[in-house]
Amino acid sequence: MGCLGNSKTEDQRNEEKAQREANKKIEKQLQKDKQVYRATHRLLLLGAGESGKSTIVKQMRILHVNGFNGDEKATKVQDIKNNLKEAIETIVAAMSNLVPPVELANPENQFRVDYILSVMNVPDFDFPPVSSAPGWRAGHPRRRGVRLGLLNGAYVMREPGVQAQAHVSEAGRRGGARPQRPPRRPPRTGGAGSRALTLSCARFQEFYEHAKALWEDEGVRACYERSNEYQLIDCAQYDTVQTVKLLALLVAAKQCEHAHVLVKVEAEQSPAACPLCLLGPARPSRPVALTSQNSLGLGPLNARVCLSPSFLDKIDVIKQADYVPSDQDLLRCRVLTSGIFETKFQVDKVNFHMFDVGGQRDERRKWIQCFNDVTAIIFVVASSSYNMVIREDNQTNRLQEALNLFKSIWNNRWLRTISVILFLNKQDLLAEKVLAGKSKIEDYFPEFARYTTPEDATPEPGEDPRVTRAKYFIRDEFLRISTASGDGRHYCYPHFTCAVDTENIRRVFNDCRDIIQRMHLRQYELL
Repeated sequence: MGCLGNSKTEDQRNEEKAQREANKKIEKQLQKDKQVYRATHRLLLLGAGESGKSTIVKQMRILHVNGFNGDEKATKVQDIKNNLKEAIETIVAAMSNLVPPVELANPENQFRVDYILSVMNVPDFDFPPVSSAPGWRAGHPRRRGVRLGLLNGAYVMREPGVQAQAHVSEAGRRGGARPQRPPRRPPRTGGAGSRALTLSCARFQEFYEHAKALWEDEGVRACYERSNEYQLIDCAQYDTVQTVKLLALLVAAKQCEHAHVLVKVEAEQSPAACPLCLLGPARPSRPVALTSQNSLGLGPLNARVCLSPSFLDKIDVIKQADYVPSDQDLLRCRVLTSGIFETKFQVDKVNFHMFDVGGQRDERRKWIQCFNDVTAIIFVVASSSYNMVIREDNQTNRLQEALNLFKSIWNNRWLRTISVILFLNKQDLLAEKVLAGKSKIEDYFPEFARYTTPEDATPEPGEDPRVTRAKYFIRDEFLRISTASGDGRHYCYPHFTCAVDTENIRRVFNDCRDIIQRMHLRQYELL
């Protein structure tokens, strides 16, 4: 028998060598990916609807991902205009549904109310720029054969060949719930159709005029003050605690009696008028100091000046053709979160992946998809929602819903080793409600009447004791749940936040980073 040599050809040997090299590269990349994965902090944002989760994500983009570029801001203009439209529609529709109902301060504005109600159901409502049709006064947009027009000073619906009848939308009768929109009808082109479309766009421009006039009506403002009795998005509300970095020094108007007052604020657009004069007869003559919550504290009067206006306060700005949203506008813009959104950012060479999921009840079934290998849960609570009900059933108290949801997450068997960072959000709105004294916490949570501020409370300098007591009561309601079943395997770390305040979120997140790092090390048994 002859000696058997290597039967592999040169090509086969080269192919095997190439495969070994490829396998080494794959193994090396897998090992590298594993290291990156283990070094990444995955944060899951949970909480009930409209608690501010998406706003936290936006702040991470502003702070750690170079913010929003021009194209991204442009895409948000329509959402902001939709928020503005929804806000004035909701307030106007609620006026007749509240008990007792709210009347217009100026009855001559009734035709404006009728207009707002008439456009609630217009599909694909257009917001043309101011310059689109200057000087235009009347028109008749067509919708499924329906013609809108004026009858005795009020907007009415006219079906072809049918006598005109005054129209009040079903949404108006139900206090803001929107009926289904009819199917979209393609616009006509050419001839009379083009003229009708032009008139339609021009007439829609009247929306801004009517919305602004109504927002200045004291009756509409009175209805807004009772917004806890119906569903109103936050961006419609005053926010007197703007993001303040103490970077700018605003001097009050020189022609005003308050010319001596110096106020430290960050003003995206410096107000033309003295902010103190906006208070009317109640304005103080003494100097104004900046409070620890970055609002204009007017001493014992507990009055505040609005330096961060709502969209309804900015109608003249938003309606402009060249309007570009500010970071504050983007933070306040409300778009329902549906699905799961991941935001990646890096802080001091440490990778973070933040997952934002919808908070409404029908969105929560998707949460389980995000539970795997989570470093920490950030649970966001709207602290100011103690006197509000959820949208899903218009019955359940929002803060109670948050407490129930927190309890279900804390006791979830899949999350027994995951600690929770508790963001007690919307502290600015909570302070305003408490100081206004119109909605008392004990009316919704009777146990608050017996609650005393704990000894470990650390109020902000100059903070009203009533605010301190309120925010620590809400904190302790959540800590009562976490300590009742505490087994030492996971912990709850509460923080007071204002999601629209960039500096507040920067400070809070920096404070949380050490906590997150310890959680991460414990997760991989390195601590």
